[in-house]
Parts: sequence; structure tokens; C-alpha cells
Amino acid sequence: MVVPLTVAPPSREGFYAVNNPFLVSGPKGFTEFKMLENEDMFIRIDFPGVPQDSIKVRIDPTKKAVSITADAPKEHKHDSSPRNYGSATGLVCKCCEISGLVSHISDGVLRLHLSKTRASSQSPSCISFLGGPDREVIKPYVKYNEFGCGSADPELTGPLLEPHPCVNIGSDMAYEWKILSNGGLYVRVDMPGVPKDRFTVSIVNGRVSVTGDAPAVGLDSGGRFYSGEVAMLESQVSIPGRKIKTIAKNGVIRLIVPPL
Repeated sequence: MVVPLTVAPPSREGFYAVNNPFLVSGPKGFTEFKMLENEDMFIRIDFPGVPQDSIKVRIDPTKKAVSITADAPKEHKHDSSPRNYGSATGLVCKCCEISGLVSHISDGVLRLHLSKTRASSQSPSCISFLGGPDREVIKPYVKYNEFGCGSADPELTGPLLEPHPCVNIGSDMAYEWKILSNGGLYVRVDMPGVPKDRFTVSIVNGRVSVTGDAPAVGLDSGGRFYSGEVAMLESQVSIPGRKIKTIAKNGVIRLIVPPL
């Protein structure tokens, strides 16, 4: 028999990152904001499961905000459902407007580079991107909180996991499992930023573990490393790792663990 492992805090302090129970090092949070020297803004947003052709990033006609919609398809029949994401970020000042946008998504991570110009020559330029140092709120085009699409806890460490705030439809947690009719187990694990060739699956003392290495890309503040136990065999017997079917795609790994 194969059973899922309960996702529990690994230490008294809680999870290293409340946005993902498997993240053990690197930048925390569903998003990362970085103000550049020229006052442009770099933004990283995790959209696990979203392929390159299923995301839309648009500058609002007001030139004050950028809206984002993304779809993560149901890649396997045992996924509970497809997922749909939505978010927005933009300016909170009255003196500037968004003048440029460069976006790229890979391995379930969207990276945006936003630039701005003064809308009026009478006002100086300012640092006022939503989620930037000002941390002010503009009207809600889609759901987000004062830190953008992420946690309002600056430490991002604690005993309780947070659902992905950008999920409109589908599972908003990083771990999903299903007991199969043959006694096997299906598991989905979100590890955004991990290329498909940087996942590893191992079985030690009957416990199935997954690791993922997400390298820093572009202006990321650093790489991320994920690791965790996702399933347990009924006994401490070993089965060849090759018997576990794995599907790694768009920052998500899916495992089908056969029955003993």
C-alpha cells in the first residue's frame, strides 16, 4: 500500500516558506519585486503549470497597470482540475505611466520588466510601482494584497501554509494527491522555476522524496532549492525508482507510485 505524507512544518519555527512546503532555500514568496537603478521594476510571479502559450500580459489602457491571466491545463487525468490564474500590478502615483513591458515565462515562472515615463512634465518621476517600496494599493483589477500577488507577512516563514492568491479556478495549494483504484498513489507537486531535467525522485526506507533545483534566471535575486517527502510505502521495502512514473513540466512534477 502507498499513502501520501501529511505536509507538516519541518521545525518549531514552521515552514521555511509559507508559499511552498517544499522550498528549503532561496527567495521566498509567490512573488519577488526588485526596483532597478533606473527606476524600472523587475517582478517575478510563480505560475506553476502554465506553459508559454497560455499566458496573457497586457498594459491597461490607462497605462497605470498591467493585468495578467494564465491557464495551467489539466496535464494528467488524475489532476483534480485545470487551474486559472489572475493578477495585476502597476503604478500608484499620478505623475507617471507605464511605457514599456517585457515578459517571459519558463518553468512555471513569469518574469516582468516594467519601465515608466513621466506623464506630466510638471511632476518629477517617482518610485511607485505596486509592490515596490511604497507598498500602496490601487483599485483591484484582480485580487492581490498590499504586497502584490503574495503574502503580507514580510518574513514569509511560519507554521501555516498559504494558498496561492492568484488562483481563480482549481487547486491553490502546492501539493495534491489521489489514491488510485489499484492501490497506487498519484501526487502533484509544484516546484516553480525547476527545469524538467533538474527534478530527482528517490526512495529511502520506504519514503518517496522529490527534490528540485531552480537556478536563478535573469534578475532573480537567487536560485531556489526544493526538497520533501511526498509519499510513504506501507513497509520499508525498496522498489526500483524507475517503477515510479514521473511527469515533469512547467515547474510541476507529477508522480504515479505503483502499489506494492
